[in-house]
Amino acid sequence: MSDEGRKGVSDQLKEKATPDSQKSTFDKVSESATSTLDKGIGAVQPQDSKSTSQKAADSTRSGADSAQGEAKTWSESAQQTASGLAQSASDTLNQAGGKK
Repeated sequence: MSDEGRKGVSDQLKEKATPDSQKSTFDKVSESATSTLDKGIGAVQPQDSKSTSQKAADSTRSGADSAQGEAKTWSESAQQTASGLAQSASDTLNQAGGKK
């Protein structure tokens, strides 16, 4: 059972369990829209008015969002480092070639 205006926890689990390859474009767009709406409602809904299952779902989603953001940051940092190393190696080779 979900709180008024919220996406049910069982619906959220069902959506996560179904591979995207088995979803129509309409299903993907619909899930994205309802998830965004539910996330917004959850952010402004006071904790003391949420059911236990809604609190757990919001907490889990918040943790997943945080982990996803952190992974993206690490990935971008690694790409920048790799790019910098490649440029340094190129510069070194170019300098060594020019000094011969």
